[in-house]
Amino acid sequence: MAAKFQLGRKMMTPSTLVETVSINYEDFSEHFLTCGTCLCTYDSQEHIPKLLSCSHSVCRSCLERIVAATGVRDAGSFRCPICRETIPLPRGGINALPPSFLVNQLLDLMSRQRREVVPRCSTHTAQELLFCESCDCVFCSACNEGSHENGNGSYSHTVIPFSIAIKRMSEILLYKANLCIEKLNVAAENVNSEIGKLDQNVEHTFELINRTFQEIINAVEKRRQEVLGMIKKMRDEKKKVLLDQLTMIQGEKSTVEKECQGLQNQVEVRNITKKISDLNEKIDAVKNFMEPRENAFIKYEHLHNSAFSEIEAALNAFGRVRTSKTFPALCTADVCDTSAHLESFSLLRTVDYHGSLQSAGGDPVVIELRYENGEQVEAQLLDEGDGTYNIRYTPEQVGIYELHVSIFGRPIKGSPYHFTSSEHINPVICFGSAGAGDEHFLQPAAIAINKAGRVFVLDTGNSRIKVLGPSLEFVQHFLGDGFEERGGTGIAVTPSDSLLVINWRTRYVTELSFDGTLVSQFTHSDFVEPLSLAVNSKGEILVVDNNLKCVFVLDPSGKLLRRIELKRKGIRHSRFVSLIATGPQDEILIADSHIHVFSPGGEFLREIYPDGRNRGHFGGITYDKKGHIIATRSDKNKHYIQVFNFISGQLLYCIDSADAKLKRPAGLAVDDQYSVVVVDLGNDCVKKYRYK
Repeated sequence: MAAKFQLGRKMMTPSTLVETVSINYEDFSEHFLTCGTCLCTYDSQEHIPKLLSCSHSVCRSCLERIVAATGVRDAGSFRCPICRETIPLPRGGINALPPSFLVNQLLDLMSRQRREVVPRCSTHTAQELLFCESCDCVFCSACNEGSHENGNGSYSHTVIPFSIAIKRMSEILLYKANLCIEKLNVAAENVNSEIGKLDQNVEHTFELINRTFQEIINAVEKRRQEVLGMIKKMRDEKKKVLLDQLTMIQGEKSTVEKECQGLQNQVEVRNITKKISDLNEKIDAVKNFMEPRENAFIKYEHLHNSAFSEIEAALNAFGRVRTSKTFPALCTADVCDTSAHLESFSLLRTVDYHGSLQSAGGDPVVIELRYENGEQVEAQLLDEGDGTYNIRYTPEQVGIYELHVSIFGRPIKGSPYHFTSSEHINPVICFGSAGAGDEHFLQPAAIAINKAGRVFVLDTGNSRIKVLGPSLEFVQHFLGDGFEERGGTGIAVTPSDSLLVINWRTRYVTELSFDGTLVSQFTHSDFVEPLSLAVNSKGEILVVDNNLKCVFVLDPSGKLLRRIELKRKGIRHSRFVSLIATGPQDEILIADSHIHVFSPGGEFLREIYPDGRNRGHFGGITYDKKGHIIATRSDKNKHYIQVFNFISGQLLYCIDSADAKLKRPAGLAVDDQYSVVVVDLGNDCVKKYRYK
């Protein structure tokens, strides 16, 4: 047995072996805690240590035997059994000798010290077991065989006595146990808090149930009183008629009785005869009083229609008690990085404690979206009713956002979520490359989209129209009239569900059905360089002529209705006027280096400057029917899609993808799902983007 009093210092050599100083418990007890006479361990009963004047300590039992053997009485003396020095005996005998304070202190110290068992090797019993923290193994120095030493014979691993390791692990175990207990206490507090909330919610629900059903009871009581009042009113009306009739009868009766008084004394025959005649008439008149003028019929009916069953059904359906087994700590939300100005979605999935998906909604989900500066951002929550919730938000600034999601006031797994909003908006779909096949383009110039979402791309270099589905999947090609000589430069959809194509070489406008069938074809003698066309809400066809710097307005048959001269400064002398579109009120939009807005009759309204400078040029323009002008623009080696406010002309933002750069963007068209499909002339492809 060995009692450890302290940990020793670490060796100054490269070794990391931890040394300790140990004192043998048996040796220490024999020299300091044992009576030198009887060799018994000091205690607080029979072998109480007494301090002699010679500084030796002897137990009380031995001193009493020594004094009794020598016959010494009070105030006598005896010899120390250890050093034989004469020790005076105080009054009161041995009990009056002072106690050995040092021995008592050592006894107290040893009683408080933890007596540790020093683990020793089963093979080498004299060797104390060691523990390598690096290898997590137990060994002794004799059976180590140098596996924990380096070339200099010093330990390269952290090695400590196994007894110390046990003590450390015990302390760690105790710390972990306390930590676990603390967490369990917190868990118990949380559960108790939830129980308290449950009781509060139940009490509140009880109050609400009682209040709502009391309202029904009040409504029923009100109706009962109304029905009773109706009966009383009917009774009173009937009773009044009968009482009036009874009053009339009583009046007639009184009249007859009054007239019959004294008839027994009447002797004149003429008077008697007249009275008889009057009574006969009265008797005939009394017949009108024989039948009550009102009846006593009053009957209450409650099964005359389906009202009772409807009330019963309504009561059975009235009120609903909902609960939820959603476990917030296991619920998750799909949150990804997004693009500024673009509406984004995050899907919240709720599960129960066992991880099973919930099949019903209605949970009290609370969401909070904040920008990196702490500013709150608007976010909407849509309950899908199947255990999932759609979180919608539109980051308007570039930076880091933080989305907090909680259910029942407790955060879901991973909340708060962090995501980054980028200034780039990447294409959703990219289709095509240079070539002549089904998945190829050669100098695509313009694009149009019909109501069904079908995309028509004017593939000028291949003299055809490529038809794509809503997901930009290939459908078919239109070949034939209208695209010859690689002259197709403009395409538009008409209100009558057909396509119009302008060919600047042949100067013809060709109308096609959505299956590619030729409908009609016309031209105008004044056309010189017709490059683009648009159709307004009246079905009028607007053709812009770059050479003449004017707009021809024609009816669907090709008859010229009016000609608009673009006399605004900068338009007539513009180097390239090839883009035309219509606004919400049939305004005419013309683009070169700027966007010019004219009334349907040709009056100049305003001019939109893309960046305040007269540089670059537009490659495509359209109005999205949601208050935006969408245009493609190139400025030297920079190419992007710009979104303007139609009324103010303010540039809202640019669509500029980071992973698939635009190169010479040309025509574009917008569908009804906030998606814009752009012709990338430089890459011979089309790209579909989502925008706000």
